[in-house]
Amino acid sequence: MSQSVPIDQPSPGKERNFTKAIIIVSIAIPAAVAFLILVPVGKVNFGFNTRTLPLFHAILNSSTAILLLASLYFIRHGQVTAHKRANWTAVVLSTIFLVSYVIYHASNPSTRFGDLNHDGILSDAEKQQAGALRYVYYFILTSHILLSGIIIPFVLFTLQRAYQEKFDKHRRLARITWPMWLYVAVTGVIVYVMISPYY
Repeated sequence: MSQSVPIDQPSPGKERNFTKAIIIVSIAIPAAVAFLILVPVGKVNFGFNTRTLPLFHAILNSSTAILLLASLYFIRHGQVTAHKRANWTAVVLSTIFLVSYVIYHASNPSTRFGDLNHDGILSDAEKQQAGALRYVYYFILTSHILLSGIIIPFVLFTLQRAYQEKFDKHRRLARITWPMWLYVAVTGVIVYVMISPYY
């Protein structure tokens, strides 16, 4: 008599645990990005114009948001293969974003919201002209940056649960991961739209 296989029992060869690697990556990436932004270092010349990268980042973020919405649609309609492809494509785009983001900040000074004359200093007149919108911008930016770091282990652990075919755990974690990831993607576009006049 054959025995039924539990739903969350992984297929042979898929029991591998990536927890240590996920923890290392989840700490290393935010630390490297924070160092790059906060510590004054000489700007790197990559041999091409990196000043247009913020628009590229907005395109990547908007594409990721669309893929995440598609991923939710696919899984709710039982299209598992399309769901996987949408998620993996979103991961690839997010990885490209991360590399491009590092390149941009390694080669360009930070842009300040309201800095109309692009001198890197926000005068009282510029602050007054920007008004309360500055606080809205910095609230969105701060939440975007914080969640960008927090989301890394959530995404990786959610993917690991799916890879290990622990689908109940995958679904439970995805209910937390998905809205955070979507928020990061959407606010990335909003931040670009708000700061773009000051590039």
